Amino acid sequence: MDHPEETLEEAGLGTNFEGTPKTEVIPGFVCDICCEDGDDLETYAMRCGHRFCVDCYRHYLAQKIRGEGEAARIECPGDGCNMIVDSKSLSLLVTPALKDRYYTLLQRTYVDDKENLKWCPAPNCEYAVDCPVKQRDLRRIVPTVQCNCKHHFCFGCTLNDHQPAPCQLVKMWLKKCEDDSETANWISANTKECPRCHSTIEKNGGCNHMTCRKCKHEFCWMCMGLWSEHGTSWYNCNRYEEKSGSEARTAQAKSRASLERYLHYYNRYANHEQSAKLDKDLYLKTEKKMTSLQSQSGLSWIEVQFLDTASQALQQCRQTLKWTYAFAYYLARNNLTEIFEDNQKDLELAVENLSEMFEKPVPELANLKVDILDKTAYCNKRRVILLSDTAENLKNGEWSFNVEW
Repeated sequence: MDHPEETLEEAGLGTNFEGTPKTEVIPGFVCDICCEDGDDLETYAMRCGHRFCVDCYRHYLAQKIRGEGEAARIECPGDGCNMIVDSKSLSLLVTPALKDRYYTLLQRTYVDDKENLKWCPAPNCEYAVDCPVKQRDLRRIVPTVQCNCKHHFCFGCTLNDHQPAPCQLVKMWLKKCEDDSETANWISANTKECPRCHSTIEKNGGCNHMTCRKCKHEFCWMCMGLWSEHGTSWYNCNRYEEKSGSEARTAQAKSRASLERYLHYYNRYANHEQSAKLDKDLYLKTEKKMTSLQSQSGLSWIEVQFLDTASQALQQCRQTLKWTYAFAYYLARNNLTEIFEDNQKDLELAVENLSEMFEKPVPELANLKVDILDKTAYCNKRRVILLSDTAENLKNGEWSFNVEW
């Protein structure tokens, strides 16, 4: 930078004062905002020279901080002036409560402006997390971080940990689920597509003679062929092989196959999401029973912590399995996908075994402590194997996908 002082001045970031800023009473001064001109009117101006009464300055700053959430980029209230109000000037003019709000916003602005810093999305958490990952790297890695509050989240998109699926695929999957999942089952069971314009049509009567409301195409609901070729076959169709309907049936079959494929992955994704919630609820209930069992059997609180360890493992593994199905939906099949599915199957089996043991009656849990700890360790091991293998292939560009992203 050839002229740093001039550049800072143009950006409104030049030095406002050499010493401590202060208010002044200027004889004959008239405030340009409120037009007050009292003899004892306190005024204030930064080095730019735009002077206003202290009350107007305070109202202006309060509106910027409290109303607009501004801190680091509050400009002088003078018309067309881009001089930034510095922290010394602000400390002189605002109340202590507003000053606290200002410094909170200033800190938040600092974090928001840094590419390597992000706020933890956990409720009521005030920590920021540092991660050196660049935006361009998000196609090759899933940057999962852990905050000091113990919350795991993706640094790239701030969603909860979604390993092994990259952020862009997660975004596409969530949008597809939002658009498709609620109606997909009903559509699959109750509708067909018009052979001409492919509009979705519901059969609302017993007659097989269908007329598309959009393009007016007439066809047979059973075989998808032209209705004009059906002669007097009004209610029943036994002409499955006629040429006019074969292409429509092929297109219909492909459409249904695509929908069934999506439902295969979505149902398993949703199942693990629901199971994770149920496992968490079960632990909360079991924790109370374990507290009772502890007092009755003489076990220490530390000795019953294996249940907490198992619960956390189930939560993490369910979260991972959930996103493996979203990831698998977009994978193009090759030898690597078979290895991926084997790892997925091993983890799923381990999780179900641990979950089944976790649901045993409370009196039995104390005797199953060693088995539960062993199965917990095995679940964690299978999860690490699945994620490390998937991440390595993603980093090296080994995966092929069936969509552009």
